[in-house]
Amino acid sequence: MSSTLFTPTELGRLTLKNRIVMAPLTRSRAPGNLPNELMAQYYRLRAEAGLIITEGTSPSPNGLGYARIPGLFNAEQVQGWQRVTDGVHQAGGRIFVQLMHTGRVSHPANMPPGASVLAPSAVAVPGEMWTDSDGMQPHPVPREMSEVDIAQSIAEYAASAKLAIQAGFDGVELHAANGYLIDQFLNTASNQRQDRWGGSVENRIRFAVEVARATVAAIGAGRVGMRISPYGVFNAQMPDAEMDDVYLRLIDELNALGLLYIHVVDHSAMGAPEVSPKLKARLRAAFNGQYILSGGYDVARAEADLDAQRGDLVAFGRPFISNPDLVAKLKSGQELVAPDFATFYTPGEKGYTDY
Repeated sequence: MSSTLFTPTELGRLTLKNRIVMAPLTRSRAPGNLPNELMAQYYRLRAEAGLIITEGTSPSPNGLGYARIPGLFNAEQVQGWQRVTDGVHQAGGRIFVQLMHTGRVSHPANMPPGASVLAPSAVAVPGEMWTDSDGMQPHPVPREMSEVDIAQSIAEYAASAKLAIQAGFDGVELHAANGYLIDQFLNTASNQRQDRWGGSVENRIRFAVEVARATVAAIGAGRVGMRISPYGVFNAQMPDAEMDDVYLRLIDELNALGLLYIHVVDHSAMGAPEVSPKLKARLRAAFNGQYILSGGYDVARAEADLDAQRGDLVAFGRPFISNPDLVAKLKSGQELVAPDFATFYTPGEKGYTDY
């Protein structure tokens, strides 16, 4: 039986002990937006993964849209993340931080004083979101970003990437998926601009490309990956007739920058529209770096897709929540513990470090 999934591999300058990636999982355990000892314990327990990608972490006060998500834009946050990276590295793991600016997926009650809800266009996300102070609240109409706002946001990603290296991370993943800020520029549901940042395919990919360019300039292309979600509908995103072209053009630009990897979201296992195998194959063929597969994988399917060279690494998400020893369990065929959905985003140890 093939064991490709459990064999060591190279990711740029890093040697990974297996091809299993712990996918980014928002857990809302960072009161005050500060990484803490509980989080350090959580990640350290999962360091048998070949690569850990952290929960979405904001590069800006303006990107702290959810309750209790961590940031990475000041010295105190760097110190908190240093505890996390030290623990993972001492346990023999590798860890990237996922930089996630929530953009319009936000509420002022979740944000620090002086922060603003920003987006490409002044179009609110339908529905409500949780706030600790006032419970469920409607999404507000965001402020349409000016040229100054856009330039500042791009600079914030680059500055946060520098802080990530200072905090001991092995690299950063730019979250350009799931309806957050970079994806909001890519998608016509959230980007209705008529200037150089919206409209045509070239204009819609511009923000993603410029964020990637600035981040590469800050820390080097060999430390930068990007997560994308073609045809995703999370946070009210909508496919359009040019979607394949958007992502294929984006890949061309990322190749020119030398990006380390792309991480392709496919939430069809959770009921979302499928990313067509044809588009996945085209992205795989077009991209010069490594390709992280994701989407409801088990060992058999992961082995099959790796052996067929559909990807280089495989991300596992929710199974890692309730199985800190997931790698060992997958290898031995041991039954997995089911997660407690009620504790996914609640404060404290329950459902987090007590499995």
